[in-house]
Amino acid sequence: MSFTVGDAELSRLHDSFTTLCRIASPTGDERACADWITGQLESHGLAVEEDDAGIAVDSNAGNLLVRIPGTGSRSVLFCAHMDTVPLTAPVEPVQVDSGWQNANEGILGADNKAAVAALLELARLLATQDAPPPVGVELLFTIAEETGLNGAKEFDVSKLASQFGYVFDHASPWGEVITASPTYMRINAEIRGKAAHAGMHPEQGVNAIVAAAHAITTMPQGRLDAQTTANIGTIFGGTATNVVADRCLLEAEVRSVDQQRVDEVVTTSVDALQDAADSAGCDLDIALQQMFTGYRLSATETSVQVAERALRKLGYEPRRVSTGGGADANAFRVNGFECTNIANGTERPHERTERVSNAALETGLRVLLALLEETAE
Repeated sequence: MSFTVGDAELSRLHDSFTTLCRIASPTGDERACADWITGQLESHGLAVEEDDAGIAVDSNAGNLLVRIPGTGSRSVLFCAHMDTVPLTAPVEPVQVDSGWQNANEGILGADNKAAVAALLELARLLATQDAPPPVGVELLFTIAEETGLNGAKEFDVSKLASQFGYVFDHASPWGEVITASPTYMRINAEIRGKAAHAGMHPEQGVNAIVAAAHAITTMPQGRLDAQTTANIGTIFGGTATNVVADRCLLEAEVRSVDQQRVDEVVTTSVDALQDAADSAGCDLDIALQQMFTGYRLSATETSVQVAERALRKLGYEPRRVSTGGGADANAFRVNGFECTNIANGTERPHERTERVSNAALETGLRVLLALLEETAE
């Protein structure tokens, strides 16, 4: 199997990427992006299957699956997500220092549209060659990744013919293979006190914000060890300065590759909230939600070995890394499908200075082709 990646292919890759970035697709509103991707794939004679995951995750689109048959019995999955975090400004990609950035004060959308663009160019290459590839290829474009991998959670992995697959959703240099990812627990707490006039009868009130403040001072925060983090994300309460606040809402999270540490830190956080509420005479409601489940990969897994051979072929020395973030690979692995997340070379995701270099964007296509070759071998 041999493919030519020349100026025409790279030009199309950049055009697809910038077009995708201009299509707003915050989580829940992926429809326009999904339609454009579908049109591109169908123009090459490929059939696109859209599932009904959107109904379950409150999105106006579903996950898109494309199958490209190969001559052999083996098949491989490549996955990228269509959604982005909310936009703070329109996206207008511009070239800055040999890379793409948003001309406006907002994200670019390279997370994860750099990978989406590479998958689309791969599809064109495979669909327009004279013979089928030696390896079957399945391309999956997911929704609602940014809010908890929800599209991937709803995807039925039993539909896949692939023996293993790859997600390209880690903003770090090419060459990194994600072999450990954390379990992520979210803590939502509501502290209920008693309202009173702050100027006339403050002693009759019970301030829920004060109780929350006491809890926060004793809750674990920041990096707790090499594998564990905790954070107070939001706090909201009160109605006016002349009213003793009778409600306070707090959102926090705990992440760790070690499940036991997750349980320990969550327990400590909940205990801190309960103690503070009790001391202040407040009531407390807590909701815990496991957003995704962590994993550790063995170096002997087929997907890891194939990825490392492919990266070496392109001149990258593979580096096995542990991450504090999650990706669709987490959801697929929980559902029994072997999947590995690979760094995609993007920079500063979710920031207004997000960017991807030209070299990193183009490497994405080359990595896909190398993975196909190594899977065939």
